[in-house]
Amino acid sequence: MKGSSKSYEGSGGVPEVPRVLGSRLIYEGRVVTMRVDDIELPEGRIVQREVVEHPRAVVVVALDEADSVYFVRQYRHPIKGMLLELPAGGIEAGEDPLSAAKRELREEVGLEGRDWRCLGSFFSSPGFANEHLHAFVVRGLVESGQQLDEDEDLTVERHSLHEVLQRLEVIPDAKSLAALLLLRRDQKRGHQR
Repeated sequence: MKGSSKSYEGSGGVPEVPRVLGSRLIYEGRVVTMRVDDIELPEGRIVQREVVEHPRAVVVVALDEADSVYFVRQYRHPIKGMLLELPAGGIEAGEDPLSAAKRELREEVGLEGRDWRCLGSFFSSPGFANEHLHAFVVRGLVESGQQLDEDEDLTVERHSLHEVLQRLEVIPDAKSLAALLLLRRDQKRGHQR
């Protein structure tokens, strides 16, 4: 394994965080921004880190009365293939996570829900991106009509939650897997309904 296992501790036994010496904007797009940071590691070495900025997003587990969960199947160009995913999307400026989750469910799946609960939050890929996702579960679903964005082309699928949890390999999407894991923990704590 490359690198050092040496622990760098600052005052009070808390690990030291590398110091950012400089930052260069490489690309600024509609969805993401990319920058390169020069950082000084605790032992004094200076290295570069590439960072993709896409700071906040949501992912939604929508469960109906039969304990079926709603997914979207859509083409994802970076992998040049179709993925089965939970409804998800970015949080817009001035929007809170719950409002974004409600909007994404309505836009992508055409549903609104009555009972919302936050399952937790996580970073999608902190090795190179700062995207922080908030996961929600919703019940009490009613149809509202799909309102896809101009560039979205997806189909909605409904699958038994029990069967999905038995065959997680059919969902190779990290945010969907993380949200389902958080849901499973939530259910074990007794928050079934």
